[in-house]
Amino acid sequence: MRKLRRIIGLAVVLLALAGCSMVRLAYDQAPNLVYWWIDGYVDVSGEQTPWLRDAIDGWFAWHRRSQLPEYAALLARAQREVLEPTTAARMCAWSAEIERRVDLALEAAVAPAAELTLTLTPEQLQHVERRMGKDNEEARADFLQADAAERQAASLKRTLGRFEMLYGRLDAAQRERLATMLAASTFDPERWLAERRARQRETLQALAMVSTAARNGGDRDALLRQAEAAVRMVVERSMRSPRPEYRAYQQRLKHDNCLLAANMHNAMTPAQRQAARAKLKGWEDDVRSLMATTTSFTARGNGAAASR
Repeated sequence: MRKLRRIIGLAVVLLALAGCSMVRLAYDQAPNLVYWWIDGYVDVSGEQTPWLRDAIDGWFAWHRRSQLPEYAALLARAQREVLEPTTAARMCAWSAEIERRVDLALEAAVAPAAELTLTLTPEQLQHVERRMGKDNEEARADFLQADAAERQAASLKRTLGRFEMLYGRLDAAQRERLATMLAASTFDPERWLAERRARQRETLQALAMVSTAARNGGDRDALLRQAEAAVRMVVERSMRSPRPEYRAYQQRLKHDNCLLAANMHNAMTPAQRQAARAKLKGWEDDVRSLMATTTSFTARGNGAAASR
């Protein structure tokens, strides 16, 4: 369910990954993207569609109003810090800050996600299971190449793309440094995929339990509380495994990633750091532009809801 966490918090991800001129367009299209992603997993019915679209519009209206100002402030702060050397501890602090923002976004999505869970049919749960299986096949192809050299090359390509998205093109020495650190990483794709599958089984069990209870009938408020508890459990486990040994592994990997990020940042030239600052400034400008359209967006969403 890590992918679900990313999609529900899609606005955060879009602001982190999109190019400057694309942030506004991506964010404006995000309600449709989220709907089609959910539909791809659930195969949304005609009865579910209207209120699901309203719920997504409502979430984005809340997000524009309450979260974008904080994102703008974070981006402004990042512009100051990106010009200076950093440490693994500071990188981990940024990671924790981003996780906190995603947690807030997810908590705002718990109620509509619970409503959807209560309406899921056995056929839709089977659709979810098949889609998870397809995602696992794609993950294996992306992360678990049989040839070790090919696997390392794919890891380098993915990580290099993230650094160059922010700093611009890395030189040969920087690429070699990155490759060396990745080769020593504690990331274990086999272990990661096994944990992913375990979480998917737990998610399907939770969804099936709620769906069955809803079909059997009962007090609506009690059913909704059960559904919300199930959604919160799924979200929590998407980031923090219930298995102690995997949580310990996650902590080691997180430390490694923070160390890698700090090491690579400190290896960047002044020109690369200035390029990163300009990229962050562009994102901040786009966020503030989105903030300026909050009122019209909310009115448009309310109008759409009233017309249904």
